[in-house]
Amino acid sequence: MKAAPMLRVDPAALRALVHGMIRAGGSAEDEAAMVTDHLLESNLQGHDSHGIMLLVRYVENLRAGKLHAGAMPEAVRQEPSLAVFDGKMGYGQRIGRITMEWAINAARQHGHAVMALKNVHHLGRIGSYGEQAARAGMISVHFVNGVSGPGAVAPFGGRDGRMSTNPVCVAVPAVAEGEHPLILDFATAAIALGKCRVAFNAGKPVPDGALVDAQGKPTNDPGVLYRDQPRGALQPFGGHKGYGLALMCEILAGALIGGVTAAPHHPKDGSIVNGWLAFVIDPARFGDLAAFRSEMAALIAHVKASPPADPDQPVLVAGEKERATRAARLAGGIPVDATTWDILADTARSLGINAIPTPGTF
Repeated sequence: MKAAPMLRVDPAALRALVHGMIRAGGSAEDEAAMVTDHLLESNLQGHDSHGIMLLVRYVENLRAGKLHAGAMPEAVRQEPSLAVFDGKMGYGQRIGRITMEWAINAARQHGHAVMALKNVHHLGRIGSYGEQAARAGMISVHFVNGVSGPGAVAPFGGRDGRMSTNPVCVAVPAVAEGEHPLILDFATAAIALGKCRVAFNAGKPVPDGALVDAQGKPTNDPGVLYRDQPRGALQPFGGHKGYGLALMCEILAGALIGGVTAAPHHPKDGSIVNGWLAFVIDPARFGDLAAFRSEMAALIAHVKASPPADPDQPVLVAGEKERATRAARLAGGIPVDATTWDILADTARSLGINAIPTPGTF
């Protein structure tokens, strides 16, 4: 694999380009702002797989009628603390925020809420909705499934793709004013599918244990997913543990809520269809909130005090790495490989946008 040159793009210039592309796709200002902020924040936090590279796919789906700009969620069942919404295949980044706001308000009133969302286009980085709940003082737990063409993740012991990289997220509010929440957000695959695409475009290998080829042999070449036929597959993280979680995501965020699953009777037309089951709870309803925060702070301090195995890599808790990456990228620009940048620029031009930022190199 030949590595593509890496570019660095000013965040403000990139934001303007992305916003213009979403507006050109038919979105009103509020929707364009929400989707733009979500995608850029993913890049800033280092989750490039859920950032601007997705715009190319979004535009393809808009043109094919598989993503509907301006769509709003419809409540197909709603009780005081439980609701099921149909996303009408609208932008997940907007519809997800709207439905999570319902869950936060319901939990504030009743102490807890269960929210399900089906038939929605790509939700993006699920940690964003955990952050939304945490800012409101709520704890949240999220299960998500995805159907987007043939499965990319092999079940434990298998060698062909049967499921998606179904993410799980748990978010806990900050222990005190001025502190940061804990946002645990991960794919149930060894790495997210988008990270394979980032590596493929950049001409870089993926980590050991992430992929197998069509014969089930380990490989570091992301091209087995995008170039080879028959194609290879991602591996679940942690062997049977990640596989088990991925299957539970299919059941809870797909079958339970009446959405689509990876089962073969559902069409795999290349669209991105997400299902989401979220639990939101108010920690104040469990007793002494101050005591909870104090205990959590003591526990975090305890684990972070462990002597690091690598002196240059201190012990972190969920969310710290992302905050450090965000600060660095705000100061020095967002890295984008040249292949991804060229594809994004071509897509922007196809939408009538010719003012393409000039990135730097590094």
